[in-house]
Amino acid sequence: MNLVSYFSDIEDFRMVNKCNHLLSDILLIGLFTYFSNGEDYEDMVLFAENHPDFVHEYCKLPNGVPSHDTFNRVFSSLDTSVLNKCLMDCGKAILDTLGEKQICIDGKKIKGVNPRSRGNTGLYIVNAWVSENELCIGQKKVADKSNEITAIPEIINSLDVENAVVIIDAMGCQKEIASLIMAKKGNYLLSLKSNQSELFEDVVCGFKTRSSDCFSEEWEYSSSRFETRKCRILQAKDVLLDENLSVWAGLKTLIQIESERHLGADIQKETRYYISSEEGLSADYFNELVRGHWGIENKLHWHLDETFARQKNEKKSFK
Repeated sequence: MNLVSYFSDIEDFRMVNKCNHLLSDILLIGLFTYFSNGEDYEDMVLFAENHPDFVHEYCKLPNGVPSHDTFNRVFSSLDTSVLNKCLMDCGKAILDTLGEKQICIDGKKIKGVNPRSRGNTGLYIVNAWVSENELCIGQKKVADKSNEITAIPEIINSLDVENAVVIIDAMGCQKEIASLIMAKKGNYLLSLKSNQSELFEDVVCGFKTRSSDCFSEEWEYSSSRFETRKCRILQAKDVLLDENLSVWAGLKTLIQIESERHLGADIQKETRYYISSEEGLSADYFNELVRGHWGIENKLHWHLDETFARQKNEKKSFK
């Protein structure tokens, strides 16, 4: 894979013959630092200094490793829309060499943005995240949370979801989105809540009145928390009327997840429901699939908020 070629559309804004470092070297070191969970411009310098043999396979570095101030100036001055497209193209190319994909799509409000005008609710970003590889492969800015519904199809259309499982929260549980994913030869797992009231009521009733032979239970321990997750699945055709089933493209399986968290003396219980186009799979599989969806919140969103100080709306990071 020729990584330099993915940055060919980025115009070098610097003055000709007054640059000590190649733009491609700066961009590649930034990319490598991101892949290695680096946090800031100082980490870019450290990565290049600590991995000289690897870096020199891809970078020329005619004047040595750039300083953290150089990385800062360059990344802060780049056209972020062009850089974002190049990074997404690079990420998609990497995914083409990998196995089955679980693509999680979720929205995140940028904290630290204080809307001054009445009615301005802030800025949201909808991300597409591959849970197995912890890689963001798509991103779309929207003015408010309600616009996530229009942004999600745009992201799906920009991705190759064939043979992938697309996992979306309740905002994306829409008939049109399910149809789009199926049309692109993917599968879906959609969180189901009361925004789809008729389907939600039918599914809740189905799990209350029917038994399931497909059951899975997981336990998770940490120093301060104990959590259990119980998963049951039903066949959609056994629960829903034909006229209600037919409007959801490819719908095959209904999933119930009951979780119980023990935080010291505090006990939190929650029951969630999902619909899926996959069938003939175990409750263990769906339990793990749902757990993987939490990665976009626990890893990507947290990483963006904390590591890159996004809460404070500071300077653009290399991501």
